[in-house]
Amino acid sequence: MDGKGSDKSSIARCFETFGLILTDNDHMPAAQATAAQAVAAQADPNFVGRESAIADLTALVSRKVNVIVIQARGGVGKTTLARKYLQQEFGSYLEFPIAKETKDIASIEGLIEEKLRQLGEEPGREFFVSLDRLKRKLQSDRIGILIDNLEPALDSTGKFIEAHRRYLELLRVLNDPTVQSLTLITTRERLREPAITVHYYGLKSLDVQAWSQFFQSRNISAPPSTTTDGGEQSALAALHNAYGGNAKAMDLISGVILEDFSGQTEAYWQANQNDLLVERDLEDLVTNQFNRLQQLDSDAYNLLCRMGCYRYQDVPTVPIEGVFCLLWDIPENRHRRVIKSLQDRSLIDCENGEFWLHPVIRAEAIARLRISETWEITSREAARFWTEGTITVETLEDALRAFEAYHHYFQINELEAAAEVILKRRTVKEARGNICLGDSFYRLGLLQQALISINQVINAISSKLSLATMYITLGDIHWGLGDIQRGFEFQEKVETIITEYLKSSHVNEKDLWRAERLNIYSLIARSIYNIDIEQLEDAQYLLDKAINLSKKYGFERSTKKALFCLVFVKTSLNLTHDAHILAEELYRDYFVESGTKISTFYMSFLALAYKKLGNHQKALEIYQKIMLELEESHYSQAKARTLCGMSEIYYEQKAFSKSCLLNLEAIKLLNEVGAKLYLAKALHQSGLTYQAIGETDKSGESFQEAIRLFSEMDAPKQVERVRRSMQN
Repeated sequence: MDGKGSDKSSIARCFETFGLILTDNDHMPAAQATAAQAVAAQADPNFVGRESAIADLTALVSRKVNVIVIQARGGVGKTTLARKYLQQEFGSYLEFPIAKETKDIASIEGLIEEKLRQLGEEPGREFFVSLDRLKRKLQSDRIGILIDNLEPALDSTGKFIEAHRRYLELLRVLNDPTVQSLTLITTRERLREPAITVHYYGLKSLDVQAWSQFFQSRNISAPPSTTTDGGEQSALAALHNAYGGNAKAMDLISGVILEDFSGQTEAYWQANQNDLLVERDLEDLVTNQFNRLQQLDSDAYNLLCRMGCYRYQDVPTVPIEGVFCLLWDIPENRHRRVIKSLQDRSLIDCENGEFWLHPVIRAEAIARLRISETWEITSREAARFWTEGTITVETLEDALRAFEAYHHYFQINELEAAAEVILKRRTVKEARGNICLGDSFYRLGLLQQALISINQVINAISSKLSLATMYITLGDIHWGLGDIQRGFEFQEKVETIITEYLKSSHVNEKDLWRAERLNIYSLIARSIYNIDIEQLEDAQYLLDKAINLSKKYGFERSTKKALFCLVFVKTSLNLTHDAHILAEELYRDYFVESGTKISTFYMSFLALAYKKLGNHQKALEIYQKIMLELEESHYSQAKARTLCGMSEIYYEQKAFSKSCLLNLEAIKLLNEVGAKLYLAKALHQSGLTYQAIGETDKSGESFQEAIRLFSEMDAPKQVERVRRSMQN
């Protein structure tokens, strides 16, 4: 009873007095009891009153419930509970955030792509392929998932709005009895989709004891008594009743009491009791907090509203520099003080130097910002921050950060500026130079997202040269998706634009060079498309043209790119003598004398040329150098193409086992990124290898799948080539 522990004999006598039997399991040593108390004391003081809810969720999970919808009004603590439970059960988990505003909701296609990559999987080019890969991952691994703030995706009847009906397909997968995942969904509104069955859990507000525990953890003396005879006890009870036990209200009010009322709950209640009603929900509290902040600290109020411009979706947090940039009208030496004012009032969240707004607060912030005089300038400053703060794009995270600027310009209808975000060139290590963000999206496998975004703004581009640049990117995206004919169409549009542009008498020298450079890029792109469908004479013609123009204007890198392509074309056309001379020249320049650097994509053409020339040693050497450069790269398609090239060499050397292993690895990568063209080529090689080792059934399957893919791409020469292989 004294909390100091008792010896076992004393406890035994007590049990004997009451006619009870004491066993060894009934006694906890004092040291163990102390340790348990220490663990309890270290519990998160910001997470209170949810023992029953945790137990309820655990009970549901034990009944094999896969999807639990936690439903309650705003601010009750749905998200906090869900995150805490998933962290407790899984350590880490996947989160599918739903935007506060319907128009900002991320496409489920993009979210699934991102989550697959977080799980170490590559998404497919088709939505249902990606969904199936997610399902297989969830069937094999026990994973926690949070879908937070669902209601913006629902219509008035509780069904998914038309634009986001595919979220229903995700829920079908998450609710499948074969998956091992647990999904927690938080929402203010009930989900009413008859096609799926989920378990609803109504989360209750915190009781007054939880509020008292929370206040005491912040050194605010406030016992949970419900008496009405004055003092801090009744003040706490009144506050709890006024806000319905709302968890977010509890957090916000405690911050104000500490900041403005020296930790005195009674003083706060006396000042505000006439402004509070029992029915008032969290949104009312947020409105009052904004109004109060506006009166007490106009600088902090302005910053809070401006912070509403950030989306907190693909990039969920903002570094402090992104907050500083919104304080353009405040002296620099006061920036941190203004931010601290918001932190102290719990109006802005911060962890590890990264900032974000709670969805409810963000909604109020952006609503006020949109009717203010600083709406447009705030959006531009935020866009400038993301643009200038992203120096290089090597990873998916880099690309998404840079792309945030697009959203800022788009929401203020500055569509041409949004287009320029896609056209902005940055250093990419593997590319050996600067490439535009649209091209980075291609390399990182975000083809569909790039396609949608470009189509939303392309009609707003007034500059002919910028439009030509965008068409080049669109052509490459369609080529990457396997729609080669559509790729040709966009590159031909580039040729038309440049031809008309150069006819103008007002073209200055700088723009002339830029136009010719774009023309050369497009010529090389078209030559590569032709190579891929084995239109080799056309490819040679385009490359010769690109080389002549590049030499005329002194574009050394463009010349090298075209020459690396040309050496492969020459070997394929059996121009062996010329091809050998050019190959040796390129090899010496690039690998011996360390001349002009180009991307691994173009290097691979030299390896292919040496293979055709019969110099397997040099071909393998080049491929190995490419793989070394790609080790830290996220360019999976380039890795797969290199593996395919090595596989072909080992096949010709009759090292069939090694060839088969490399080719299978390549096929796996190509399936993951959905690169249809190179997948078809890899399947053709797979058919040849299986044919050589007598695996007739596997060989036939590979050949037939290659024919199907080539036929879909309208590549008749490739189809015929596979059919000839089948007859050997």
